[in-house]
Order: sequence, then C-alpha cells, then structure tokens
Amino acid sequence: MKTRNLIGALALALLLGACGNNASVEHATEEHGHEEGGEHADAREGAHGGRLLEQDGYAVELAIAEDGTPPKYQAWLYADGKPLPAAAGKVEVRLKRLGGVAENHVLKAQSDGSLMASTVVGEPHSFEVEVLSNIKGKALRWEYPSYEGRTEIAARIARDSGIRVAPAGPGVIADEHEVQGLLTPMEGRIANVMARFPGPVRSLRANVGDSVRAGQALASVESNLSLTIYTVSTPISGVVLARSASVGSVASEGSPLFEIADLSSLWVDLHIFGSDAQHIRPGVPVKVTRMSDGATVETVLERVLPGTATASQSTVARATIANADGLWRPGSAVKARITVEQQPAALVVPISALQNFRDWEVVFIRVGDMYEVRPVKLGKRDASQVEVLSGLKAGDAVVTEQSYLIKADIEKSGASHDH
Repeated sequence: MKTRNLIGALALALLLGACGNNASVEHATEEHGHEEGGEHADAREGAHGGRLLEQDGYAVELAIAEDGTPPKYQAWLYADGKPLPAAAGKVEVRLKRLGGVAENHVLKAQSDGSLMASTVVGEPHSFEVEVLSNIKGKALRWEYPSYEGRTEIAARIARDSGIRVAPAGPGVIADEHEVQGLLTPMEGRIANVMARFPGPVRSLRANVGDSVRAGQALASVESNLSLTIYTVSTPISGVVLARSASVGSVASEGSPLFEIADLSSLWVDLHIFGSDAQHIRPGVPVKVTRMSDGATVETVLERVLPGTATASQSTVARATIANADGLWRPGSAVKARITVEQQPAALVVPISALQNFRDWEVVFIRVGDMYEVRPVKLGKRDASQVEVLSGLKAGDAVVTEQSYLIKADIEKSGASHDH
C-alpha cells in the first residue's frame, strides 16, 4: 500500500510539473486571528494585525478573531490614518465559497471600539471576499480572494492519477464483529460405507476426493460365508473423504471401507470471545471470507451453540454456506464479519475519503477542476464508511480514492496555513 501511494504521489507531482505547476492555486497569506489575507503582495497590515483596506482617505482594518471566540469577523475604522469610534461607520463582509455558496456577516459596534459580527466564519476560511462599508456617509467597497486548503488539478491529470469522486449521501452504518472460524461438514450428511459380510476386498472403484452419486458401486467383496462376490454402494451422493480398504485386505463386518460426505453445504463454526457473545443473536447477517483467495459469501447466523469450545473457551456461533463449486473445504479456517445491527445515517462517506489536515479530520470536495478541504465532524463508523454529522451536504462530490494526493498538492503549493 505504501509503495502504491508513493508511486501515485510521484506520478501526480510529475504531471503537475509537466504543466508548469499551473495546476495549483496559490494560497492567500492569511493568518487567522491576526490578518484577513488575500493574494495581493501589497496588502498592508493594520495596527491590530488585520488586513488594511484603504480608499479615499478612509480605511477598514479587517481580521478574523479567534482568540477565545469562535472565528468571527472583526473590524476597526480609520480616517486619514487616525482611529475612528465604531459608531462612525458600518461594515458588512460578503463571502462566496467554492461552488457559489454565499454568506453574509454584518459587523456591529462593540464597547472596545471595534465592530464584530455575531455570525461564525465556518472552516475552511477559503472564499472570494467582498467588503462593504459606510464611514461618515462615504460608501466604500473592496473585494479580493482569500483561499486556503484549495488546489486546482486538471481533469486529465486527476484521471491519470487515479483520483475518483462520489457524491456524499445517505447510507447505513453497521455494528460489526470480526471473528474467525472453521468449515465443517453438516451433521447427517456424512455416511460410512461398510461391508455387509466379512471377506476379502476384490476391487475398489473410488479414491479419496472422488465425487460419487447415491447408489454408485464403490467396491466388491467376496463373502466368507457364501463365497460369492457382492457390491458395496454409497447411500448418499457426495465426496470421498477417506478410504480405509485396499484390494486383498479383509473387510470386517461393520467396519467402514469409505467415508462419504455431502459437501454441497457446509457449517461455518465461528468462535466468539468475551462480551461479544452477549450481542450476537441468530438471524443476523454474516459475511464469510475464504482466506486462500479472498472469496466471500453472505449468509445468516443460524444459532449460537449453548456450550463453550473447550480448547479456546469461546462461544460457537453457526451458519451454513452453499458449496456448489466445492472450493470451500472442510477443516479450512475462514474469517467472518457478523453484522449485529444496521443503523441508517443521513450522510456517509467511505473511510478512504478521510485525511488529517492541520488538526482536523477532513475530506476533499471537487467543484469543476477545483479541490478544497472540508473539516468534518464524524459519527459512527464501520469497516467501510463513516457517518458525517457536519461539514458536508448531500450531493457534495467527495474524493474517495487517492485523497492523499489532494492533500499533498495543497501542502506543496502552500495552500494551507497554521492557526
């Protein structure tokens, strides 16, 4: 897996390099709680560490305050370079996020001389910014981009790098238990084929592993009593598991010559340990995996046996699987996933979509050729997917494969910053 990831990352780096590195969107130099940044190198910093927006002798210093508060816009007013009281003007910040999502933040005068919004600026702080202000009757307007956690990758490069997306939507989170078990023949489907009368074995017509049908002759034995040869046949169809006779040996009355088993269906005896046994009941779904080649079959748990396996001190839960192709072999170890409960979730994404970015758990969404980080609050999860409680909406195109490549490109292009 690590080798494949490294190859993918190198491939993406080479493809982006071949494009002159124009595939990445440069990040605005924004420091949350200090400066509301933009992509312009000449952006000035105000006395409070915010971005200084100037026009016609007036200025608005704009920052995102985060010290002791959820992220909110805060502003200070100036005229001819001198501070003004908060009551001298008004400030409104309009944001347009990736995908055209708009939000407004109206700032109101505070007792400390600043203006502050009551609304929270959600993560990521990546958007087109429009600032509207009115200072002493003078209408002012600024606009600039402020991006973080965003990059642009052409569709061809994304496709060649194996990047795949899928819409976020409703799903089911399963409470699952991973267990191991053993395949065994079903009781009542094993027959011991025996000689009716003692005597020497004159012929044998089946070997271990042969498939036989009910009534098929397997051997001939010469009776010591009548000196006549009679045929020994199998009472059931199945596979020869064992042959204890050889030509010329003497068959004893009641001693088995062959062991035949009907293996068209098998028991799966699953070993459950500790408190897990208290949660597992008959009737729940089971997915059995063959260890030799990873083949799977779905079935239902039939019963939980009342006793305890002596050697392992485990509770045995039993299911039945079909074995028409004969590839499931008695005595083989298998692993299984028992689904105890399934709970619907309004929004789920694959586990493969998750990445760590700064101090968040995130996914990346795609809009056109743009990719952007989305911090998410997660709920329950199972082996394949996780519930998303906030940070996404249904229909968002989430990167489900090679999401680490998006993270790597954002970090390479400088499109992230520390809080």
